[in-house]
Amino acid sequence: MTTDDLAPELTRDRGKTLRAPVILDLLEEELGPDAVIALDFTSRWELLVATMLSAQSTDVKVNEVTKVLFAELPGPEAFAEAPVERIEELIGSLGLFRQKAKNVQATARQLLERHGGEVPNTMPELLALPGVARKTANVVLSNGFGMHEGVVVDTHVHRLARRLRLTKADDPVRIERDLMRLYPREQWLQVSDMLIHHGRRTCFARRPACERCVIEHLCPSSQEAGLTDKR
Repeated sequence: MTTDDLAPELTRDRGKTLRAPVILDLLEEELGPDAVIALDFTSRWELLVATMLSAQSTDVKVNEVTKVLFAELPGPEAFAEAPVERIEELIGSLGLFRQKAKNVQATARQLLERHGGEVPNTMPELLALPGVARKTANVVLSNGFGMHEGVVVDTHVHRLARRLRLTKADDPVRIERDLMRLYPREQWLQVSDMLIHHGRRTCFARRPACERCVIEHLCPSSQEAGLTDKR
């Protein structure tokens, strides 16, 4: 039996536990090994900063900014000692740059004071850093330490998880918990990577390209829209 045969049952809400692994398999088959984090970094510190800067900014723009930023300020010591106005200048093309500059500098100082300048590898310690929430902490733990403590829920994961009816929640923390229940721990990084890349390439916020989506037949939102169109 193929996924096409299962589609009528799988698109129902009660079938999400059956749809979830099929969705991930199909996305992995289409997107392949290139569906990984798009931020450029060479250290855990750079990963942490880049992720903090990525809020309300594209990864492409963040990579442009951090290329110059890390060349001038190569580590937490440099960030801690630099005038915050200089950090603002360097990241000024990003959204919320003033608050981000303040948080990044405060984080650098806290790392130096409490962690010997090293990025910690536990969720509580990361969440204690200024400007770091679960999304950033999950990115750092999974991509920087290979530790899967949760699922990264950015705008793409938020949108796709709801469209695919893998969750009914709207709060990112609840969405994360629902996804963690559907997938085994070893797949949590893969889940976020695949949904993020599919959201960027196909399942757009305003006009999703359902006609070329490999999981369209498993998407309740698309199926309902199709039924509506036929009336």
